[in-house]
Amino acid sequence: MNGPWGSTDNAPVVSGGTVTLVEGTTFCICGRSGDIRPASAQGLFSRDTRVLSRFELTVDGRRLDPLAAHQPTPYSAVFIGRRPPQGRAADSTLLVVRRRYIGNGLREDVEVRNLGIETAAVALSLTVDADFAGLFDVKEGRARDRAGIVLEADDSSIRMSYQRGDESRGLHVVAQPPATVAKGQLTWTMAISPHEEISVSVHAMPVVDGVELPLRYRPGQAVEASQPATRLAEWRGSAPTVDTPDVRFRQLLSVSTEDLGMLRIFDPDHPDRVVVAAGAPWFMTLFGRDSLLASWMLLPFDSSIAYGTLRTLAELQGEKLDVISEEQPGRILHEVRSGFDSELGPGGRNVYYGSIDATPLFVMLLGELSRWTSDFALIEDLLPHADKALEWVEKFGDRDGDGLVEYQRETDRGLLNQGWKDSGDAIAFTDGVRATPPIALAEVQGYVYAAYLARARLADRCGDIERARYCREQATRLKRLFNEAFWLPDRGTFALALDRDKRLVDAVASNAGHCLWTGIVDDDKARSVAASLMSPEMFSGFGVRTLATSMGAYNPASYHNGSVWPHDNAIIAAGMMRYGFVQEAQRIAVALIDAAGHFEGRLPELFCGFDRDEFPIPVPYPTSCMPQAWAAAAPVYLLRTLLRFEPVLDDKAVFCLPALPERLRPLRIDRLHLGDAEIRIEVDDDSVRIVGLPYGVRLAMATVDEWATL
Repeated sequence: MNGPWGSTDNAPVVSGGTVTLVEGTTFCICGRSGDIRPASAQGLFSRDTRVLSRFELTVDGRRLDPLAAHQPTPYSAVFIGRRPPQGRAADSTLLVVRRRYIGNGLREDVEVRNLGIETAAVALSLTVDADFAGLFDVKEGRARDRAGIVLEADDSSIRMSYQRGDESRGLHVVAQPPATVAKGQLTWTMAISPHEEISVSVHAMPVVDGVELPLRYRPGQAVEASQPATRLAEWRGSAPTVDTPDVRFRQLLSVSTEDLGMLRIFDPDHPDRVVVAAGAPWFMTLFGRDSLLASWMLLPFDSSIAYGTLRTLAELQGEKLDVISEEQPGRILHEVRSGFDSELGPGGRNVYYGSIDATPLFVMLLGELSRWTSDFALIEDLLPHADKALEWVEKFGDRDGDGLVEYQRETDRGLLNQGWKDSGDAIAFTDGVRATPPIALAEVQGYVYAAYLARARLADRCGDIERARYCREQATRLKRLFNEAFWLPDRGTFALALDRDKRLVDAVASNAGHCLWTGIVDDDKARSVAASLMSPEMFSGFGVRTLATSMGAYNPASYHNGSVWPHDNAIIAAGMMRYGFVQEAQRIAVALIDAAGHFEGRLPELFCGFDRDEFPIPVPYPTSCMPQAWAAAAPVYLLRTLLRFEPVLDDKAVFCLPALPERLRPLRIDRLHLGDAEIRIEVDDDSVRIVGLPYGVRLAMATVDEWATL
C-alpha cells in the first residue's frame, strides 16, 4: 500500500481537551470550542509572547455548545458549535462554524447558519484581550495582569499595546465587515433568513516594537494560496513514499513527516535557511542540540535542513565571554528566545549557551552532511566555524586540562546539567546521590571523538594534511582515555559520568548507547555494552530506558531517570548496528514502532518506562511534547539504520546492506533524497536495488565489518 509519508487522507479529529495549532514561531492553544479562556495556559503566541489571552465567541450572550473540532493542517482548525436551544426547544436551529488559520497572527472566519424555518435575529460577539505575558510566565502559571496596557478602538478594530523600556508589544484586531466595538468586544447584529448563512472574519496581527507583522492570509486570498499552505504542499509533495506490509510503520512515517513540516522555521532574512523547532507548543524555537540531532536524522529526507541549521548556528556562534548567558568564543548555543521574559529563562538572555554537547555535535553534523552532498562549497564556508568549535572544546570544554570535556554552570541561573539529560536530578550515582560538577558525561566524550574524526575527514578533502593528522591523533588519544577512565568492569558497561573528583558516576544508563553510536567504544567492550542496554533492567519492551531499574534514582514516571525517549533509542539502535548487533537494533526499532501504534501513530518526546509485561500499552508522560522534533525524526533514522544506508558522495559511492525485520519486508521507498537526486530503494528477502543514483555514483557492496567503518 503506497502512501506518502506526509499524506493526510482524513483530517485528525481532536479528542483531547485542548487544540494546538503551529506555524513557524506562531502557535495557538485553545479549547475544543475554539475559545481562548482567560486565566489559563491558552492563548495565541508570537515570538515567545502571548498576544491573545482571551478570544471568546458568544451568540446572544451565551457560549456555544461545542459539537466537534478537527485539524485539516498543523496551522488550521475547524470548530463546529451551536447556540444552546432557545426556551423549551429540544434542538438548536443555529449552527456556528469557526475556521481558524494561524501564521504571524490569526485569521478566523465565522459562519452562522440558520437551520430553522424562521428568520433568526442574532447578536454575535467576540471578546478579545491581550496580557502580553512571556512564554515562561504562561507555561509555569506565573502570568499576572500587567499594568499599563493601552486599549484603543474605532469602528472596526481594536488596538492593544504594552511598552517596557525600549521594547513594545501590541495587537491589532480588525473585523470584516465592521462591527460595533466596545470594551474589547466586537459585536455583529444580524438577521439570518431560514436555511441561509452569514459570514464574518477577524484578523489579529501582532505588533513588535511598533511594526505590525504581516498576516500570512491576506483578505480576499484563498487560504490554499497562502504561504503556509504552499509550503506544506511542497513539503508533502517532496516527501518519500513507502510501501511495506507493516501498517504501523507506514502510519508512523506519515505522521512524523507531517509533524516535521509543522515544526519548520523559516528565516525571513534568509528564506533558504530552514531549521526545525525543538517541539510544540512551548519550544517553537531553535535549540542547538535538538536541531542538530533532528537534522542529522533527517538527512535522507531533506539535507537542506542540516545546512540551514548549521548556517544559523554558525551566525550565532559564541564570540565573547558572558558569564550570565554562558557565551564563550566558539561555543554553539543551547536555545534562542525572543519574548519579554527571556530574563526568566536559563542565562537571562535571548540566547543561552549552556550546552556541553551542541558544540561537538555541530562539527559532527558538518562532517556527516559532507557525505550527502557533492557540493563541497556549502561545507567549505563553514570550516572556520568548525575550527572555532574545536578550539572551544580544548580551551573551555576541557576545564581542567585532563583531556576530557566537562561542564559546570557559571551562575545559579544556568542549567545545572548541560547534556541532553538536563533535569536537575539526571546525573546520579548508583545509590541515587547526585553528582557534583564539573561533570564529564560519557556520551559527550563520544561526540568530541566523532567531531575530531569528522574534521579530519574534511581536512582530507581539502588536502590539509597537518590538520587531518592532528585531529586523528586527538581522537585516538581521547578514545584510549575514555575506555580507561569510564569503564565499569563489574557491570560490563561505561559509567554515566565522572564527577568533580573524577569519581565514576557508576549508574547504568542509556548514555552508553550514544558511545556505541559515535564509535568511541573499544571493540572488546562493545558486546558487553550492548548486552547491558538490552538487559531486563534497561529494556522495557517498548524501548531502552534512560536509567536501569536497579539504580537508586530509578523512577519510570520521571523525565530522565527511567523513562523511554524515542530519539535516544534511535541513536542506540544506530550504535548497535554500527557494531554489528543486528538483532538488538531490530528489536529496538520494532519496539518503538509498536509504541507509536498506541499514540495514534506519533512518537512523543518521551513516555514512561514501565515494563511491557506489566502494562501492555506504553504509559504517557504527562507533559511530553507532541510533536517534538527529534522524536518525529527518529523513525526516519530508524529506517536508515535498518537499511544500513551510508552515502559517501565525495567518493562517488553509496553503501546499502539492508537488515530489515521480516515484518517490514518487502519494502520500497520512492523519492529518498540523496544530494540533488531522488532515488528509489527496493528490498525483498534476499536482494536490494537502488534506482536513480546521481551520475557517476555507484552502489558499493560491503561486508558488515567494512560498513561499520564508513
